[in-house]
Amino acid sequence: MLKLAAGVAMLGGLMTVPLLAAAGMVGGGPPREEALDDIPPVYLAIYQDAVFQRCPTLPWSVLAAIGRIESNHGRHGGGQLQVDGRVSPPIIGIPLDGTNGTAEIRDTDGGLFDGDILYDRAVGPMQFIPSTWATSGVDASGDGIADPHNALDAIHAAAGYLCAVGADDPTNIRGAIWSYNHSWDYVEAVLAQAAAYAL
Repeated sequence: MLKLAAGVAMLGGLMTVPLLAAAGMVGGGPPREEALDDIPPVYLAIYQDAVFQRCPTLPWSVLAAIGRIESNHGRHGGGQLQVDGRVSPPIIGIPLDGTNGTAEIRDTDGGLFDGDILYDRAVGPMQFIPSTWATSGVDASGDGIADPHNALDAIHAAAGYLCAVGADDPTNIRGAIWSYNHSWDYVEAVLAQAAAYAL
């Protein structure tokens, strides 16, 4: 069973969200029909719980939009959420070797998370670079391991990271998103998706 923070529980096999989140009081307003149709219920609960726990000033819809753009809520490449919170098969990006419009980032994790000992690759449902995970990763699942391939850990870490880089100030959400991915086109795409997700 997936283990979330107090206030989020499994009920009849379905995740229930905290009452504040369900009422739209966590941030970003209540989910639109598009959000309910597109975001798996377990992921919606995790996004809302993560902002409630890690960054109450961050609209849940922004975090969910990042999850949509980065991995289609963990479904990229046929990914499926397992009962322990891990996404299988693991989502691993292209080598960050300076080609294909990427920065060159030499291996920082000895291939631990991305299987690549030459270059880093973005990993997991929130596509963390291993060097960023080393400073921002969290064990939200409570299994004793901060794992970027675990949706609970990755989504909570993303919320914490966004708060640390500016989302703790509601007027700086754009800057926080830019820090997550240094592209203004990316920022606009996230904000557009967030607006489609929440009232």
